[in-house]
Amino acid sequence: MLKLNVGCGDVYLKDWINIDLDNPKADLKHDLREPLPYSCEIDCIYNEHVIEHFSVEEGLKVLSNFHASLKPGGILRIATLDLNHLVFRYIFSWKKQPWLQKYGYNWIKTRAEMLNIAMRSWNHKYVYNYEELRRRITEVGFREVTRKKIGKSNFSFLQNLETRKDSKLVVEAIK
Repeated sequence: MLKLNVGCGDVYLKDWINIDLDNPKADLKHDLREPLPYSCEIDCIYNEHVIEHFSVEEGLKVLSNFHASLKPGGILRIATLDLNHLVFRYIFSWKKQPWLQKYGYNWIKTRAEMLNIAMRSWNHKYVYNYEELRRRITEVGFREVTRKKIGKSNFSFLQNLETRKDSKLVVEAIK
């Protein structure tokens, strides 16, 4: 089984091809906006906190590249932050988010500051909710798009992959 962990950062998955543009330790250094060096060969593509680093247009190109690389019946799993959750936290208990303490953002003073930082810092370009991510995934040709709980999947090799508690939006799609 051929599996890609794209935009892996420092999270290396055993028995996966770990791909990242900036990390020289990755198995493959690659810009996801460019076609992957696989055509209809891949069984599964996984990424966590990657899609939000692309504009809508770039994101569509990335998703199209994923689609082109997967075999028919191949699976795409995306884990990212969820716009709906951020808006909910903006309204309710905004200070009680793990990332604020874990990453040293407890200096944030207001909910507006929190929301703007979550949406614009770390080179975020576009933050999705399920409705929008499903729309874009479907737009490039995927079918059977389903929302999953963090760490959960019908496929054992896709279970418990997420490393960040703020991966509130997890989606799987079949080519």
